[in-house]
Amino acid sequence: MRVFIAGVDGYLGWALAQHLSARGHDVAGADAMLRRAWVAEMGSASAVPIASIDERLTAYGERFGTSLPFSSLDVRDHDALSRALAAFAPDAVVHLAECPSAPYSMIDFRHADFVQHNNVSGTLSLLFAMREHCPDAHLVKLGTMGEYGTPDVDIPEGFFDVEFRGRRDRMPFPRQAGSWYHWSKVFDSQNVAFACRLWGLGATDVMQGIVYGSWCPPDDPRLNSRLDFDEAFGTSVNRFCCQAVIGHPITPYGNGTQRRGLLSLADSMQCLTLALEHPPTPGEYRVFNQLRDVVSIGRLAELVRDAARSLGIPARIATVDNPRAEAEAHYYNPDSEKLRALGFRPSAPIGKELRQMILDLLPHADRVTAHADRLPPTVRWRGGTGPAENLTANPLQEEGKRHESQTAADHAGGG
Repeated sequence: MRVFIAGVDGYLGWALAQHLSARGHDVAGADAMLRRAWVAEMGSASAVPIASIDERLTAYGERFGTSLPFSSLDVRDHDALSRALAAFAPDAVVHLAECPSAPYSMIDFRHADFVQHNNVSGTLSLLFAMREHCPDAHLVKLGTMGEYGTPDVDIPEGFFDVEFRGRRDRMPFPRQAGSWYHWSKVFDSQNVAFACRLWGLGATDVMQGIVYGSWCPPDDPRLNSRLDFDEAFGTSVNRFCCQAVIGHPITPYGNGTQRRGLLSLADSMQCLTLALEHPPTPGEYRVFNQLRDVVSIGRLAELVRDAARSLGIPARIATVDNPRAEAEAHYYNPDSEKLRALGFRPSAPIGKELRQMILDLLPHADRVTAHADRLPPTVRWRGGTGPAENLTANPLQEEGKRHESQTAADHAGGG
């Protein structure tokens, strides 16, 4: 299968390229390197050193014996994206090229506007480019369980049956997103579903839970995938592990009773591959809830603490005020049967994966320590605290400057 990954340089994208290649698929990708720039804007870096894109591509060719055709482009650049798709002629396209941060979108108007423009316009650009150059390709679009919110009923996989005033229909499950970022993903889902109805596109919308874990091949660090820990781009579990490694308290927000779906990075690779290798029919828009377990944030902190202590690290937990506007005590029971029906099986116990991530982080604890001031929350949903001092005033105008400066840092060994 020929798979084009938009956002191939990211946390998921770089790992997925390697996972698919190991299974014999042909992979190409595109990236504007904005994830590197956004994390740098937050005053942080990847906890695990990552190579420049040129070094990554060289290492990929050495490992898999084939090149990874790469296009340096923003998916909003419709002409450049169209040329890349036409040249590669993919059987499937994986859309990971979005800004994936709720806190980043909540900083101020400019960041909220940027995230929605970047995500919604980028997805539209991709949809139209696929219609023109690979209309039969399968689109796998990464969504988020955060689209659903925390309703007081079970959460189906995208659709549910409704009876109202004596009539019945099957309808999209209501979305109750909790940030400007999550609303951008809702808009994306609606646009993808409409493209399926309008043009006959086949698409899988993956509502993914919290992803945790490292991707650090022991024999070649150039193949490392990034691992972020700052408040905007570090998922809770990854942040907790980084806190434990440098001796900081593990800090769940609020009382820690918020319940979320989660899965490891390795499990995410397994699920995305299952979706790709079992495509929908033309015109079908399907939704997979991608998660392994439902666990409270407080319990996740305990699991990280216990994993750290098993390695001789005296980790402890200290809660902090919740900067987010979210329900802390709530019902949460999402369905997640479709991927299991395709063969998804969790790859390892959570504790084992957490210990491995901590072991991967320990040699680089100084990188986390150097940016430890980026661990506490500074962005508050309801205001009252300003953003971090080094955030740019207008991310749309500053993209080029950030890209240039981060590229230089990459070649100097930065993250």
